[in-house]
Amino acid sequence: MPEKFILATRKSLLALTQSKWVKSEIEQRWPEVEIELLKVVTRGDKILDVPLAKVGGKGLFVKEIEDALLRKDADLAVHSLKDCPTELPEGLEVSIFPRREDPRDAFISRDGRKLAELPHGAKVGTSSLRRLSQLRKIRPDLVIESLRGNLDTRLRKLDEGMYNAIILAAAGLNRLGLSDRITEHLDPETMLPAIGQGSLGIEFRSDDSRMREILSSIHDEKTSVCVRAERAFLLRLEGGCQVPIGAYAVLSDNEIVMEGLVADEEGNELIRRKLKGTADSPETLGTELADEILNAGGREILEKVYSEK
Repeated sequence: MPEKFILATRKSLLALTQSKWVKSEIEQRWPEVEIELLKVVTRGDKILDVPLAKVGGKGLFVKEIEDALLRKDADLAVHSLKDCPTELPEGLEVSIFPRREDPRDAFISRDGRKLAELPHGAKVGTSSLRRLSQLRKIRPDLVIESLRGNLDTRLRKLDEGMYNAIILAAAGLNRLGLSDRITEHLDPETMLPAIGQGSLGIEFRSDDSRMREILSSIHDEKTSVCVRAERAFLLRLEGGCQVPIGAYAVLSDNEIVMEGLVADEEGNELIRRKLKGTADSPETLGTELADEILNAGGREILEKVYSEK
């Protein structure tokens, strides 16, 4: 008899694709193991007519899944790490990170024009305050409107003419085999990614030693070092979907180079800093970078943003 485990996942095409990939990777490495998918609808999936920043609260796309883990209705869950809060319920952990996909943002236009080529007043869709604030800094002449829905829904809205262009995570498009839709990749110098963008985070119960053993076989330590630094940065800033925050860490040999930013929604105030550290203390680097940005004016920006929510 195979050893069976339940993997909780959202129902979106991207979430299912990511979860099926993890299922396949585990079953290839552990022939005696069988993974069954449990589809869960989260609060974030139900609220589609309101910008994420106005919904409020952390964990919009994970709470119901975490409840299933705590009830032992599921044994593991696969998240897009950028959707995963840094503070987790007691008894759960996100400590397994498969190799990171492309962390960059992808710019997709209806007529093949790049960001710099869009006409004055063109309409760009995004649900992310991080993208919105950086976009306003680069192209203050553009009209930026909220874009919600699953990845395939967002592409359909673009194709239907609701926007001249939209911005999505390149990783999701790559995972769905839609890389050919990308007009241009926005490198981190142009648009700093979200914390953990391009990475999957696998959540499970901390006391489940068998699950930990199984999952360790798909863990990528280089990815882990980078995203742990980024998540420590976010934790120090106490940020969520309501705040324009970005960070990206790169590991080379034993050195991490990490950039972070805090901005207001208009892109008028944007504080961006870079810091280097060692791979053996990524959380320390993330915390130190956050403190540097806070002390450079980030604290005032965040206080203003939170006071307006």
